[in-house]
Amino acid sequence: MLFLIGVIAFISEYFDSGLGMGYGTALAPILIIFGYHPLKVVPAILVSQLVTDIAACIFHHNCCNVDLKINAKDFKIALILGLISSIGVFVSVVVAIKIPKWLLTMYVGLLVTVMGFLILVNSKRKISFSWRKIMGVSFLAAFNKGMVGGGYGPLVMGGQILSGVTAKNAVGITAFAEAVTCLVGFITYLIMGKAIDWKLTTLLLISAIPAVPLAAVTVKNIHLDKLKKYVGILILVLGLFTLLKVSSGS
Repeated sequence: MLFLIGVIAFISEYFDSGLGMGYGTALAPILIIFGYHPLKVVPAILVSQLVTDIAACIFHHNCCNVDLKINAKDFKIALILGLISSIGVFVSVVVAIKIPKWLLTMYVGLLVTVMGFLILVNSKRKISFSWRKIMGVSFLAAFNKGMVGGGYGPLVMGGQILSGVTAKNAVGITAFAEAVTCLVGFITYLIMGKAIDWKLTTLLLISAIPAVPLAAVTVKNIHLDKLKKYVGILILVLGLFTLLKVSSGS
């Protein structure tokens, strides 16, 4: 099973670094389906994605997919998203450790199902840029991240694209903002006295990091619309499977 988890982590990170979404959103319900407790899954995903997001920022910047220089617009958007997300993830961690496992698992299933549906429905919608909408989306996305380890990328990516940010820029911006979110979430879990499953965390790290440079090169050379739809379908299916797991009482 460990080998299978490693393969899934690599594929999930490839999609995440290539589309700005899919790592935690896909991996969290899969690990829960495999029997891991949500409070073991989320910190492991936060730590591993912190490292991979930092790597993604470097590779996407070097590939000119995004401009993360301090005076660039992309950097300003990423910084604001990261700061607002820090508040959301702190609140969500406090909530996550106080609710029953079945409720947390159900939240994962509902969230992932909705995210998959939204990706499919909104893949071609375009509206004018709005800082207020971006900020609201970033808070909700970070709350989801701290609760279930996923759901951040789909909301932030979708929010940016629907607000006028190009897809390639949005991928790099999401990686930066999500790295900040993961760091704050991980620190909050430590402050709240929750143990980290370092065996699972190490497995995810070793498996996911090699996917980052491959994804950055892919973003530079491919049109993302069709691939995004496939990810939406995958996430939707995973959400439904997670809900079935809750309903079956397993």
